Amino acid sequence: MTIELVFETHLTTEDNERGAATGWRPGKLSAAGREQAGQMGRRRTNYGIEAIFTSDLARAIESVRIAFLDATVPVFMDWRLRECDYGEMTGIDPGPLERTEHIDIPYPSGESWRQAVERVGWFTRDLGARRDWSRLLVVGHVATWRGLEHSINGTPLEPLVATPFEWQEGWEYRVD
Repeated sequence: MTIELVFETHLTTEDNERGAATGWRPGKLSAAGREQAGQMGRRRTNYGIEAIFTSDLARAIESVRIAFLDATVPVFMDWRLRECDYGEMTGIDPGPLERTEHIDIPYPSGESWRQAVERVGWFTRDLGARRDWSRLLVVGHVATWRGLEHSINGTPLEPLVATPFEWQEGWEYRVD
């Protein structure tokens, strides 16, 4: 049985608005982000979602709580859906973080993009072993998206990291 996986990133944070990379810090949605979370909830209501998996970082959890305040589907937090750990570079402008030099070399006191993507791959492999649901929502970060693209679609990591991330209203995947 195939699992249809709908992916959404957490919504705009105060750090996003300041131009700071949050990494593994909790983060907090801005006023714009809280409005966007409401829009995500309206967009995904009656979408056949049977369960929601979210990163355990506060900004992703806040996005889910606002979007699905009255939802009756189960919500699961999973640390494997976290953003890349930028270590000592957390809090800087995100531009320099989007370089291929950190595909295999971890950020100082952090992790590499490959390590972050492998975490997400571990999550998707675990989903493949479960057949309880047919349509899931996953809420995460740029690293989550890159991990899904790499582990499900087989997209090479190099172009995923070299290309600037473009936000959109969700992505859809099939996990066989």
